[in-house]
Amino acid sequence: MALEILARHTHYHVMQQNDDDQSTGILQPAPKVSFGARLRTWFLTGLVVAVPIWVTAYVAIGFINFADNIVTVFIPPRYNPENILPFSVPGLGLVILGVLLVLTGFFTANFIGKRTLALGERLVERMPVVRTLYNGIKQIIDTLVNQSSSSFSEAVLVEYPRKGLWAVAFLTVETKGEVGDKTKAESGDDMVSLFLPTTPNPTSGFLLFAPRKDVIKLDMSVEDAAKLIISAGMVSPDTLPIAEEPEID
Repeated sequence: MALEILARHTHYHVMQQNDDDQSTGILQPAPKVSFGARLRTWFLTGLVVAVPIWVTAYVAIGFINFADNIVTVFIPPRYNPENILPFSVPGLGLVILGVLLVLTGFFTANFIGKRTLALGERLVERMPVVRTLYNGIKQIIDTLVNQSSSSFSEAVLVEYPRKGLWAVAFLTVETKGEVGDKTKAESGDDMVSLFLPTTPNPTSGFLLFAPRKDVIKLDMSVEDAAKLIISAGMVSPDTLPIAEEPEID
């Protein structure tokens, strides 16, 4: 009987001590992590670090080799550094291509260059198939190079492909020309041109014309929006803090 009372008394004190530890906030030892779980964590961490570096290096090397293969074909063999030096010179074609582009821009910027370019364009205009291809490529390049700094600088939300579903898009310019006039007459509101990229390849997408009032501007940058699209929503930028209004006494 005495042993039973002593056991109950001891059990009561142990339970009371555990309750006191929990109430006082004493940290309990962290559960042990198995070696397999640690190995999995290390593998995923290495994957996250290594894959972007590998892909970037692969694309950069591929672009350099592409430029080298194009430019070095036009270099006479006796002047080709690959045949003179005992080692290869990667990136030589890219450097030569950059120099040629600078010289081309310098030549076409003066009076003689402009006249020569205008003469060449008149000749191209007489070639049916070449004319269409040349004008299309030139218009795209002019839009990308000469467009104002506000182009492709805003990330927005637009309801697509139906009401209630939202997609991230990039605001390009205010819709102009025939499309802008007719859509404005139909909707009664100013229209904007949007580029809606696809996931996970943002280089392809859809061109949308939407009323400005139906577009929600995002505070995130274009780079953050691109990361959100490429990662299929797994990489989401933090919400920008809203500035608190000062209290009025």
